Amino acid sequence: MLETLTLHFMDFGLIGLFFICFLSATILPLSSEVVFYYFLTLGIFDPFLLLLIASFGNCLGGLTNYLLGFYGNKYFLKKVNFENKLLLFFQKKGFYAAFFSWIPIIGDPLLISLGILKTHFWKTVFFMCLGKILRYALLVFLC
Repeated sequence: MLETLTLHFMDFGLIGLFFICFLSATILPLSSEVVFYYFLTLGIFDPFLLLLIASFGNCLGGLTNYLLGFYGNKYFLKKVNFENKLLLFFQKKGFYAAFFSWIPIIGDPLLISLGILKTHFWKTVFFMCLGKILRYALLVFLC
């Protein structure tokens, strides 16, 4: 069913690419890389434009996950039994982990967790976007 949804979004061109990349960065199990690669192989659009649109959509989707955690259940940390030093480390340095938010399956919960831990917003956004942009740039390079 999700494959069919992906195919329908591809009918909308660049807007469809944006929405697939946005939705795939949220908790929905979609693969933006396949759609992005498809658009690259069409040869109709400038690869740099595709990179910008896909990256922007994917970064906004990742930001949505972070904000869900940030503004979500405020009492989650009280319920979870973390070691204080480990919790403090992730609150102060966890934003580096945002670089790996592009990895399937772990990326979405990672960003939600960083939001719950209230890591530094701009540093988290920077490393998240850096990882996501580099992933698409690698696909452009390989294509």
